[in-house]
Amino acid sequence: MRTTAVRSALVAALVAVLAACSSATSPSGTGTGSSEPKEAPLVVFAAASLQGTFDDLSSAFTAANPEYAVAPITYDGSQALATQVTDGASVDVVAFADEKTLTPLSEADLVGDPTIFATNTLQIAVAPGNPLGITSLQDLARPGVSVVLCAAEVPCGAASRTLLDDQGVSVTPVSEETSVTAVVTRVSQGEADAGLVYATDVAGSDGKLEGVTPAGADKVVNRYPIAVSAKPASPRTAAAFETFVLSDAGRKILSEHGFGAP
Repeated sequence: MRTTAVRSALVAALVAVLAACSSATSPSGTGTGSSEPKEAPLVVFAAASLQGTFDDLSSAFTAANPEYAVAPITYDGSQALATQVTDGASVDVVAFADEKTLTPLSEADLVGDPTIFATNTLQIAVAPGNPLGITSLQDLARPGVSVVLCAAEVPCGAASRTLLDDQGVSVTPVSEETSVTAVVTRVSQGEADAGLVYATDVAGSDGKLEGVTPAGADKVVNRYPIAVSAKPASPRTAAAFETFVLSDAGRKILSEHGFGAP
């Protein structure tokens, strides 16, 4: 009986030791009070007009929240990004240049409820010094003035056509681009005399463009929505990033880049 008691005590001690070792070596996030496992870098799809702004937002976000990481952001025309999401692209957060482009994703339950985080208006982009003296939308219809616009299916293109139609101006562009960045590039490189872009694009051109605010621009305002994917690979990071963009700190960065408040 004494031997049996000794063996039972030894077995109990061994079980306790093994339990302690198991607890000490359990993966992060599985033990009581341990931190949650680190998520993969956040994947963000953002409208081309947000480039620069969202780079700064990403840097400020990770500086304030070093436990999170953000992958290099994918920028393109909102319509092109929406198509990628519809086709099954893996993304955690989307930020588009208008509500219309995001609506089909919401209706298909591919993203959560969107929130408007910024606004933007259009300007006529011309070369520094405005060599052709362009001061109005009507000037874009003058003979010899080459104009480039965003394609109609892109938010900046839809806004451009609304503005031109509202003012009764008909313009035949030399090209229609799939993103506002392409319009900025063509005008800044002298491939076109003028183009309709966002005011933030002119402000962020480092002096390569001069902006002319046309009549009626204040009536055509793009509202920018942000939303978290319905099935984000990095849910905590996605929620934290969206919160940061909507915070006072995020609002300050957006304002510095020329975006209006929602």
